[in-house]
Amino acid sequence: MEFVKQQATVKAPAHWFTGDVWFDVLYAGQEPSRMRANMVRFSPGARTHWHSHVLGQTLHVVSGIALIGTRDGTVLEAHPGETVTCPPHEEHWHGATADRFMEHIAMWEGKGDGSEETTWNEPVTDEQYHRPAAADPRQTDKDLR
Repeated sequence: MEFVKQQATVKAPAHWFTGDVWFDVLYAGQEPSRMRANMVRFSPGARTHWHSHVLGQTLHVVSGIALIGTRDGTVLEAHPGETVTCPPHEEHWHGATADRFMEHIAMWEGKGDGSEETTWNEPVTDEQYHRPAAADPRQTDKDLR
């Protein structure tokens, strides 16, 4: 057993993010582990570009409200303590609301063969970002009565 050496906080690259975003690498597994985990901090209005992960991604919201969008136009809100999974190859984006900071732990895996873990695409437009959040998928029909 050993402690993982902490790396310095890094400002996220502008070719992957809109707005000010910083991250800390929590874990970057070495073979045979393929696990990756980053603590990501978004300033108000900041968000990722469209992207997908070869084996999917899991987001655990630590503070603020996360907006998570999919190509079909759905935008979900996730709150502190909630965890959202994105399936393999699903193009999505995630970020903070326009008026609050947000931080989440992003977790994903590589294939272990040295291939790209994440495919980065174009920036999320303001129109896509400002789309109203979908009805809460955690509610059931019974909750709505």
